[in-house]
Amino acid sequence: EAHADRFPALNTPDPSYHGAVWTEAIKPLGPIAYIIKARVTLLRDLGSALSPQNAFLIIQGLETLPLRMARHSENAQAVAAYLNDHPKVSKTIHPSLMSGEPRRRADAVLSGGYGGLCGFELKGGLEAGKSFIDGLEMFYHLANIGDARSLAIHPASTTHSQLTPEEQLATGVTDGYVRLSVGLEHIDDIIADLAQALDKA
Repeated sequence: EAHADRFPALNTPDPSYHGAVWTEAIKPLGPIAYIIKARVTLLRDLGSALSPQNAFLIIQGLETLPLRMARHSENAQAVAAYLNDHPKVSKTIHPSLMSGEPRRRADAVLSGGYGGLCGFELKGGLEAGKSFIDGLEMFYHLANIGDARSLAIHPASTTHSQLTPEEQLATGVTDGYVRLSVGLEHIDDIIADLAQALDKA
């Protein structure tokens, strides 16, 4: 605070955190504004350094990656087809459902399958998105992607909640948008969990 002009990142409003001024927001905890900002913004944006053990685990995982990706792709395509026909879903986002130039590019780049990501928009908006996530029993509510387990996130109420509605729309996030990272479980179990959660949405 003594040299606020030299440290604007700590002493001026941070728009990515609702205008928080780090030196003011953290004051009750002591003079730790820098380390808190580093943890909540830089770690979020850049990630941390890779440990030797994690490097080893990544190398181990690469051995079965083609088998896992084939299952991710197969399951996600089945999920996309299911969601595309569901009455509570207004839009399903998956390369298998695209046409024209987007489909041509997807086929050219994703020749081994379309991967495990699938997005969709619920007609009920924000509250339906929250209810859907709360209703899931097998899917994990996590923001990461590519896990062996199926994951789901409702960005408008979680990862993008610090943005204004206009900023959310600019990033492609609508109130009812849900992103799925479809895992390796049996497709019948995946569809069953989605079906019962959609009933609650």
